[in-house]
Amino acid sequence: MVTSRPHDYVIVGAGSAGCVLARRLSEDPGVRVLLIEAGGEDTNELIHMPIAFGALFRSDVDWDYSSHYEPGCNGRRIYLPRGKVLGGSSSINAMVYMRGNRVDYDGWRGRGCAGWGWADMLPCFLRAEDNERGANEFHGVGGPLAVSDLRYRSPISEVALEAALAAGLSANDDFNGAEQDGVGFYQVTQRDGQRASSAACYLHPVADRANLSVQTHVQITRVRFAGERAIGVAGLQYGRPVEFDAEREVILCAGTYGSPQLLMLSGIGRPDELAALGIAPMAELPGVGRNLSDHPVSAVAARCAGPDGLFGATSAQNLDRYAAGQGPLTSNVAEAGGFIRTRDGLPAPDIQLFMMPVLYTEEGLAPVGAHGVSIGACLLTPRARGELRLVSPDPTAKPCIVHNYYHHPEDLRSHIEGLRVAMRILAGTPLAGRLADPVSLPASDSDADLIAHIRATAQTIYHPVGTCAMGIDDDAVVDPELRVRGIEGLRVVDASVMPTVPHGATNAPTIALAERAAALIKGPAPILREVRATATTTRSVRVAPMGSAGAP
Repeated sequence: MVTSRPHDYVIVGAGSAGCVLARRLSEDPGVRVLLIEAGGEDTNELIHMPIAFGALFRSDVDWDYSSHYEPGCNGRRIYLPRGKVLGGSSSINAMVYMRGNRVDYDGWRGRGCAGWGWADMLPCFLRAEDNERGANEFHGVGGPLAVSDLRYRSPISEVALEAALAAGLSANDDFNGAEQDGVGFYQVTQRDGQRASSAACYLHPVADRANLSVQTHVQITRVRFAGERAIGVAGLQYGRPVEFDAEREVILCAGTYGSPQLLMLSGIGRPDELAALGIAPMAELPGVGRNLSDHPVSAVAARCAGPDGLFGATSAQNLDRYAAGQGPLTSNVAEAGGFIRTRDGLPAPDIQLFMMPVLYTEEGLAPVGAHGVSIGACLLTPRARGELRLVSPDPTAKPCIVHNYYHHPEDLRSHIEGLRVAMRILAGTPLAGRLADPVSLPASDSDADLIAHIRATAQTIYHPVGTCAMGIDDDAVVDPELRVRGIEGLRVVDASVMPTVPHGATNAPTIALAERAAALIKGPAPILREVRATATTTRSVRVAPMGSAGAP
């Protein structure tokens, strides 16, 4: 057993949230911070080349999860990529910079999460951001996170956007500004044509701080306790058992799939399910692993009549252009799109459109042999909720994940209308004149055929949240300060604490969430108690309902 010297904070997971916390907490030179990552360094050149994110799928930097058989998707298993590398999923995502909609955060506040409304979160976004367009009411400069306009716009993306405008959609050149509705080109987390992951922006610039340590290739297997307090973590590094001590807090940033898995492996969850796996219960929190929410997307696609897309972009000439920060290799693939409301009376858009200059079919896993374009319709407001469960006490076993896509009928109602808009764009002027034969298209625009197409082709757009949801109700896993209920010295800081999924990509919201969490953690210094112990208790702690007598 290898045991390190104690740190004040032990952060598990060097993804979008973990890198933010490592930087912010280590700003105090008197605080010792340890950041732990299951994957390795982000040295693979494909990580930093924007167009190449699909080449990272099912590689050694991907956890390579899959859902269980999804009832609403013809019983298919859906591929669920998540980053296993410094930067986490921000090192393998499509880099779209999107904050969501103000109704998301005001909705969190309305559920009892004081301090998480739009007025609270906007300063966190501004503090994080370094937008090349400059500062204004909605944007910041000087923060760690690089936000840029695309260096390259594919010809077919330009034409698809023209078709969307011709179809009656409004133009919007800033989805993170005053209004989210409309279509246009997305801003991206890039700088000089390269990916700007949380590792590149937050971690690497401060890696030489004497009070910050980073350990890679360490898979944490459980949280260690003394009484009701977290005192550290245990795991495996290159197959060897290791332990790390935390004098102040253990902070889980392992993501929507990883954080609830670690809680359950540590005895926090539903005692009957844990006991059935031979895991001694520590605290009863029935919400662990539940409330799983995600954005499903379904697309229509066609081949281009000419060389208007990104097929064959990795030529020697384009590699030279990429070295200068230019050309198609700087494309994030999801170049253009926007937000629409499928019916009147909605408080915010319920569909996001993606206009991609590729044939993005078969979940992005199948080889593509021609220039093409895909128009995706993504459901922003899923009412269905899924669940993550342990299948084994072996911490290296992948959990069982079921998203329950389309379990709620309202989800299909919105999605079929969104897909109709995508079909109208694909068939509209001037896009149709630049296309050859269709590759993925419903048999007709009837409800039945649209539903059949959705069930047969829907995939994740990589935005899972909610499995350690914050709140004040009985199912809340963490309180509004992200502290695990019933346990001292343990927080969760990642997308798993979001009660609902934001309207758009989750990378920027996760970074802003971590900025706010860092401010909460760096608040009044905690009173440290002598809790180090030679043995760890496994006494179960039943958590009282929030607001009742004896509640934490």
